Amino acid sequence: MPLDVPIVWAPQAGSQTSFLRCPLFEVLYEGTRGPGKTDALLMDFAMDTGQGFGAEWRGILFRKSYPELADVISKSKKWFSRMRNTPKFNEATSTWTWPGGEQLLLRHMRRPDDYNAYHGHAYPWIGFEELTTWATSECFTIMQSCCRSTHPAVAERARVRSTTNPYGVGHNWVKERYQLPLMRGRPILNARSSDGEVEPPRMAIHGTIYENKILLDSDPNYISRIRAAARNDAELKAWLHGSWDIVAGGMFDDVWDRHTNVLPNFSARLIPRGWRIDRSLDWGSSTPFSVGWWLESNGEPIEWEGRLLGPIRGDLIRFMEWYGWTGKRNEGVKMMPDAVAQGIKDREEDAGLIGRVRPGPADHNIYTNDSGPTAESIMRDKGVTWEQANKGPGSRKNGWEVMRQMMSSARPDDGELVRTKPGMFVCDRCQQFQMTVPNLSRLDRDMDDIDTEAEDHIADETRYRVRRQDLTFHRRVQ
Repeated sequence: MPLDVPIVWAPQAGSQTSFLRCPLFEVLYEGTRGPGKTDALLMDFAMDTGQGFGAEWRGILFRKSYPELADVISKSKKWFSRMRNTPKFNEATSTWTWPGGEQLLLRHMRRPDDYNAYHGHAYPWIGFEELTTWATSECFTIMQSCCRSTHPAVAERARVRSTTNPYGVGHNWVKERYQLPLMRGRPILNARSSDGEVEPPRMAIHGTIYENKILLDSDPNYISRIRAAARNDAELKAWLHGSWDIVAGGMFDDVWDRHTNVLPNFSARLIPRGWRIDRSLDWGSSTPFSVGWWLESNGEPIEWEGRLLGPIRGDLIRFMEWYGWTGKRNEGVKMMPDAVAQGIKDREEDAGLIGRVRPGPADHNIYTNDSGPTAESIMRDKGVTWEQANKGPGSRKNGWEVMRQMMSSARPDDGELVRTKPGMFVCDRCQQFQMTVPNLSRLDRDMDDIDTEAEDHIADETRYRVRRQDLTFHRRVQ
């Protein structure tokens, strides 16, 4: 390059340089706020423009929602408009196009179903900004199927790049995927997918605000503003220290352990006569309804497949479930109350539970109807009865805390050899519980509550049941 051509942008020494030079297929740029992660992400794509690949060099960069793209668009305009090989930005489609035909698409992806708009496309460069804003890894991993090219030289450069701070609803899956902080700067070479196949190599590169000399020189108060803006200690540790050793992300994923909390399926014939059997309900029509059947142990255990089930009085086992959804996430089947009641009776008969199921807690919505019979009265006429769920002041957050405690109590306390407190378990057949509950997001503005936009119907129904359990336990010990 001639010496009289001004340099628009150059990576600063440290993490920016390491990120742009890393040859691995999948690289995460993580750390504190302020090291210039977004700038580096944009330049990672731009550095392969003008190389003669033309339209074959095509990239797509995601944020979770469209409003969140504003910062990416602003920064891309700041740098790309000053490049010698200046691209043009289409405001209507949020797409940059270079003179040689290369393109970078700026898009949003909220849920895995959004992938359908990209199925069959080829993007040899894929970027994700603020990876922990996605509650699960599904969007991130499914898009990797599009990271390809039929052009040999472009295929050699195909890569996935992402940025993030710790914290956020996806904190735990990102931490696990990149084995943070242990494997910072070290390639992960033998990770395997759910079907046992070896995945492409990946690595996390750590950056800190203290590397960004340009920012700190121009804005000496930046770190002070970060301290003032943090809403809690965990967020401060994430933003200022890049700490992954914080409790963040999901409401339950730090206490849920599939190997402990999920039990092998067993027959109703094994349930001791002294155990309580009941059901709980979260009502829905356009959104899913959820029915869970629960076993409450009296301390008389079941021995099954080498495990003792229910050895602690108060152990709670989700024996089976019925989730009223269409097969599309968070979409209800709009069944009438009498049909739901009949479905409950049919399932109890098929499971061998007829005559043993007692009323359990149900959502208050079944008790209200301004224009006719309530869902509760219709189901009662069919022989299916309920208790009103306890939804007094503080019951919602208290319910989440009881669920966390019971999930955790499925394992002995530190230093103990055996359990001493009632735990919560689910049978393996309860697949929808396992799909939706362990990964539920915390609410950003209140870390003690769940994001109300999440698919929380099974969690609510479970909360009603453990809340009843908690009140019963306290009455028993008083």
